[in-house]
Amino acid sequence: MAHPAFRAAAVRVRTPATSANLGPGFDALGLALGLYDDVVVRVAESGLHVDIAGEGAADLPRDERNLLVRTLRTAFDALGGQPRGLEVVCANRIPHGRGLGSSSAAICAGLVAARAVTTGGEARMDDALMLELATEIEGHPDNVAACLLGGFTLAWGEGGAVRAIRMEPAATVVPVVFVPATPLATHTARGLLPQSVPHVDAAANAGRAALLVEALTRRPDLLFPATEDRLHQEYRAPAMPGSVDLVARLRADGVPAVISGAGPTVLAFAEDGEAEKIARLAGEGWTANRLALDLAGTSVLPLAGADEAGR
Repeated sequence: MAHPAFRAAAVRVRTPATSANLGPGFDALGLALGLYDDVVVRVAESGLHVDIAGEGAADLPRDERNLLVRTLRTAFDALGGQPRGLEVVCANRIPHGRGLGSSSAAICAGLVAARAVTTGGEARMDDALMLELATEIEGHPDNVAACLLGGFTLAWGEGGAVRAIRMEPAATVVPVVFVPATPLATHTARGLLPQSVPHVDAAANAGRAALLVEALTRRPDLLFPATEDRLHQEYRAPAMPGSVDLVARLRADGVPAVISGAGPTVLAFAEDGEAEKIARLAGEGWTANRLALDLAGTSVLPLAGADEAGR
């Protein structure tokens, strides 16, 4: 592959928060949410400059260790070669370490931005390769599929490749997220999962995951039974007892509630008229936000109006 040429103009990419698993759909189901990070990438004459505002501004590295930069490098290698220099500006709104897909957002932003600033980028890196690279970097496809495609997604492996389909979530579904003050590393939550589970639990989850596809797309009235999980939430309780307790309290009130991704954020599904009431149920120690559904996924947007994303 010949070394690529790069566009001189900067590219702005908007990438959504995501919630994975959604109860029973462990490492398979994902949902894109209307909370966004904005990234602006420009090919420069030399060097690397990274500017970060918002979430993670005090902690994230501003050099080659940065996940977004590492993803840009991986993407440029796949596209045929590295640019001489890079300028990267991040406006982060997705909380870090909370189970809302902040790492997937960075990964997907890096892949889409690299393709967008590369002349002929879509011919050099199609959507299937982008999903493969995102999954390889993230380690599992559920968040990155929803982040790339938007809407409600189902991801799976097939013959060594990663596949994903996008479904349209029912317009009446309103996500409410309860974000705690303390983060939790994904690897910590994954470390609590057993190597095997009882067959009866696996069978129950298979049925509920299938039901969840119908519930989220056409029958929101079935979301309560469809979000029951036996594969991961209770095993992770020692790392996030408050989150598991909140899920139990919400479900005791008839609210379809789950751990978002690896936690510790809790995701509840509401109908439009009930969202504000549900948001008040958590009590102290939680930041409750009603979010829209994101239907676009990771998108290249005009540079003008960058401050409007996420409002």
